[in-house]
Amino acid sequence: MRNLPACILVILCLLCAGKPLLSPAAAADPFLYNKYGVDLIERGELEKAIEQLEKAYSLYSSDPILKGNLATAYALQGQRLLDRKSYADAAGQFEKALVLFPDEPRYHLLRGIAFTLAKNFPLARHELQQARNLGGETAEGLYFLGRIHYEEGETDEALQNWEKAAALAPSDPSLAKLLERMRREQAVETRMERGHSSRFIVSYDAGEVKTGIALDVLDVLETAYNSVGTDLGYFPEARVPVILYTKRDYREVTRSPNWSGGLYDGKIRIPIGGLVEITPDLRATLRHEYTHAVVRDLSRGNCPVWLNEGLAELQGRQESNPPLTELWRAIRTGGYLPLRKLENGFTSLGSSEVRLAYEESYAVVNFMVSSYGWHRVRGILTYLGEGLSVGEAISRGLADLGLDYDGVFGEWLEYMKREYGGEKQG
Repeated sequence: MRNLPACILVILCLLCAGKPLLSPAAAADPFLYNKYGVDLIERGELEKAIEQLEKAYSLYSSDPILKGNLATAYALQGQRLLDRKSYADAAGQFEKALVLFPDEPRYHLLRGIAFTLAKNFPLARHELQQARNLGGETAEGLYFLGRIHYEEGETDEALQNWEKAAALAPSDPSLAKLLERMRREQAVETRMERGHSSRFIVSYDAGEVKTGIALDVLDVLETAYNSVGTDLGYFPEARVPVILYTKRDYREVTRSPNWSGGLYDGKIRIPIGGLVEITPDLRATLRHEYTHAVVRDLSRGNCPVWLNEGLAELQGRQESNPPLTELWRAIRTGGYLPLRKLENGFTSLGSSEVRLAYEESYAVVNFMVSSYGWHRVRGILTYLGEGLSVGEAISRGLADLGLDYDGVFGEWLEYMKREYGGEKQG
């Protein structure tokens, strides 16, 4: 589970505590089913194991070992589905374990985690609170309660939960890093005013950003909600937080590179201080960053950077479309960047390479949408959301065209050469 605290990784070890996966020595049918199911778990064949363990339990439901083995198998299958980013299905497996052990706090915790990742915050809160009532406060539960507060714009409550989590897990470096970033945010955001629309919550420094500008930002984002959602076939239900900073505060809070004009990390963050009206560039930036929010939800955070940025650039350039200076230079020289180099981020690139990375990502995605259609691009994002690699997702999404990852890049290079006279990279 990428980007989660290390303390979460101990949950599976705790799952088996007190619930031995050892079959009794009896030769009765339920125990034979149980033994076969346990063997299948050890071989990693969870679906088949569950089938056998369900048969064992149906024949002898009063046996605590059969009951414990089945519940543990459900939980292991739930963890596997979490890893695949199938959060709703994972919650269903943890619910099956809870039917067998309704007072087991670990199963409530895991179900709460699944609902948090699925952004079903009301059910997540309920399950995490149940885990707390039954087993006391844990670092895992506090982390996810804090995450819910944070995503709903309740930063004070998020910070309180994360501070408690860090106190319970002082050796977890990810929690310490999270707290450092949150305290930087709080130092700036506690003095901010707030406004909201149906789909967005905006925070802004009233001394630097006029209230009218903040409200105009909400209008721009509401328009983007409809148009980006139509293209990508997805409309987030939860309100998206938006923070409008001075340039100095933006650098201090985000620690982003100098070329960054905005970012999305669960919140849309924009340096806007001093502007007296909404400019085309600001419209483009807002649309760009909102697209990241949609792509993150669709792909469950499993999107290569070039595809993520390419989609955001494609949307942003509907508002402001500057010349593709670095791309035209690459066309003349054949100096394109391989897409695989652009999967994990642009921060290690030089300034001219960063510009080329954005422009090339846009050009590739624009070609994909124009050539293959929005429905196939949406399919690729959906497959990514199911946990597939980018190569697998592209192959699945473009299976009817017989294309794979390298095939897409190759077709784009041929298109660039044909339309603009570019040379293929050797």
